Amino acid sequence: MTPKNPSESLTVLTDLVLPSETNPLNNLFGGELLARMDRAASIAARRHSRRIVVTASVNHVAFNRAIPLGSVVTVEAKVSRAFTSSMEIFIDVWIEDRESGSRTKANEAIYTFVAVNETGNPVPVPAIEPETELEKSRYDAALRRKQLSLVLAGKMNPHEATELKALFV
Repeated sequence: MTPKNPSESLTVLTDLVLPSETNPLNNLFGGELLARMDRAASIAARRHSRRIVVTASVNHVAFNRAIPLGSVVTVEAKVSRAFTSSMEIFIDVWIEDRESGSRTKANEAIYTFVAVNETGNPVPVPAIEPETELEKSRYDAALRRKQLSLVLAGKMNPHEATELKALFV
């Protein structure tokens, strides 16, 4: 399988925050943002694998800034690393100032998707070849996150988590 660059999976979804999507403080519901991020990540994973993809986990979500009613919200997702059949998707959420048009990072998340065939069985995905410094950083960190997840789930012996051990040696 030919490796791909993260930019090939880039997915950008832009939308407006409407009244029916807000909480009593007139900010976007967290669940609504999670759904938007899941859709963007799903498209990015599908673009990378060209297969059916399913959400395996939501590894990290940071609600750093409230997103007020009327905001223009942009969700950017791209594959940060591919493993055998799974892909880590890094998501950045931006809000746009209504007057200046400047963008501020509001939130971020990391999702994991698995590529499957028509019967739901995992299938291989292409490797990732990061290009930019940010892509390389996210690519390297993805292996540490995967090893940590496997150790915590009891699926990997901590002594085998070489990337995690390297952080402490």
